[in-house]
Amino acid sequence: MGVNVVHVALVVGAYLLGTLPSAHYVAGRRGFDPTREGSGNPGATNVFRVAGTRAGMIVFAADMGKGAVATTAGLIVGGRSLATVCWAAAVVGHVLPVTRRFRGGKGVATAGGGAWVLFGTLAAIGTVIFLVVARLTRKVSVASLATAVSMVLLIILSGVPLLEALVATALTVLLFVRHQSNVRRLIAGDEGSWGSGS
Repeated sequence: MGVNVVHVALVVGAYLLGTLPSAHYVAGRRGFDPTREGSGNPGATNVFRVAGTRAGMIVFAADMGKGAVATTAGLIVGGRSLATVCWAAAVVGHVLPVTRRFRGGKGVATAGGGAWVLFGTLAAIGTVIFLVVARLTRKVSVASLATAVSMVLLIILSGVPLLEALVATALTVLLFVRHQSNVRRLIAGDEGSWGSGS
C-alpha cells in the first residue's frame, strides 16, 4: 500500500510540475504576457517571437526539463512503467493546467523532455527530424507534428511494452488536438513561418 501511495503522489507531483507556467514567468519578467501577445500560446515559440531568442530558449529548456524531471523521478522510484505514467502526467499538466483553467501550452517540449529519458536514441532521431523539417519549411508547427508522428512510429516499431506504446500514441493525439488551429491554417495556406506571428 505504501508503494502505491508513493506512486500516486509521484504522478500527481508530475502533473503539478507540468503546470508550472514557465512561459509566463520568463516573458513576464520582460514585460510580456504570452497569452495576450503573438499567437496567444504560452509556449517557447511564442515567447521567442514576443520576448526574444534568449527568453524563448529559456522557456524551451524549462518546459523540456519539466518532462525530463518528472520522467526521471518515475524511473528511479518505480521503473519504466511509472516513468511512462509520470511522463504523460507532466505533459497533461503542461497542456491542461488546473491552475490556469486548463489553458496551457501545446506540450511539444515537455513531451520531448520525457522522451529523451525513456527513448534516448529515438529522441535524438526525432530531434534531427525536427531540425530538418523546421529548416526546410520554416514552420515550427509542421516540424512539431512531423516529429510527433515520426517518434510514435519509431517507438511502436522498436517493440516497447504496450503501456509505452499506448502513452506515446495518446500524447501524439493530444499534440495534434492542441495544434488543430495550426493544422487549419496550414490547410488554408495561412500558417506563418518561423519568426512570424503564428
